[in-house]
Amino acid sequence: MQQVTLNNCDKTMPAIGMGTVLSSRPGADPSETMKSALLEAIKAGYRHFDTAFIYQSEKPLGEAIVEAVHLGFIKSRDELFITTKLWCTFAQRDQIVGACKLSLRELQLDYVDMYLIHHPLRVSEKIQKFPVPKEMIHPLDIKGVWAGMEECKNLGLTKGIGVSNFSCKKLEELLSVAKIPPAVNQVEMNPIWQQKELREFCNAKGIHITAYSPLGAYNTIWGDNRVMECDVLTQIAKSKGKTIAQVALRWIYEQGVSLVVKSLNKERMKENLQIFDWSLTQPDLEKISELPQHKGFIMASSFGPHDFVMQLDAEI
Repeated sequence: MQQVTLNNCDKTMPAIGMGTVLSSRPGADPSETMKSALLEAIKAGYRHFDTAFIYQSEKPLGEAIVEAVHLGFIKSRDELFITTKLWCTFAQRDQIVGACKLSLRELQLDYVDMYLIHHPLRVSEKIQKFPVPKEMIHPLDIKGVWAGMEECKNLGLTKGIGVSNFSCKKLEELLSVAKIPPAVNQVEMNPIWQQKELREFCNAKGIHITAYSPLGAYNTIWGDNRVMECDVLTQIAKSKGKTIAQVALRWIYEQGVSLVVKSLNKERMKENLQIFDWSLTQPDLEKISELPQHKGFIMASSFGPHDFVMQLDAEI
């Protein structure tokens, strides 16, 4: 597994991580399904696991880590890189350390390796359902919230701190007040949503990008099949004897970006790791760079089409 060196983080991060959003299957306990899949992922070679308070997967991930050590798949938790995220209802200065400790209890860990602000907004009450009423959504107090994130790092609760779904504009605001700059910005990125301007900005500022939905979040509420049924990617995959997914993941990796994949299928788990011993040609890269662009994740589709949320969606 290739490693990524991060600024302001005491540990290198594996270039490929496993996502852990719980998905329900008829007749199956989603937590047990996730725990089993995570154990398979550790056996397959995954060492970075991406979770969040809102995913409800922190507990099964923690149980899988305990079991993996017990079974000898890993010697200790220190072999893993664990990312979790501050949910919007805790995005206030005085709640952040407590929220991080809550996640650590669920994970059965003393520390995480990366703690991210999940979204650049605050929700004032517990979310009962989506979309969220307009009166519950507020701008993020970036200065106060980031001070809380910095406290988590200074207390040793996390080795690194970062953000998710932040635009260039929001990152500028954050960098103007941060004592410890963010190590990571985790955003949607794939060949159909290439984030060129954001990547250039983050590269210039020393912020590493991690891509979620690298395959277009196919079979999710907001994702689609634009990546997995892309003719250009299909042709490149056939010419190289690779899968479409491998071509998409390799393209992301060649942009200097790490990525988070999610599959409960053992064979696909292994296939998704097999992107390091080959490369795309310059003509391949040129074809991919010319693909029509389409943003998949729209915050307004989850939080509601409120003016402030739509303003965030419009920012690059």
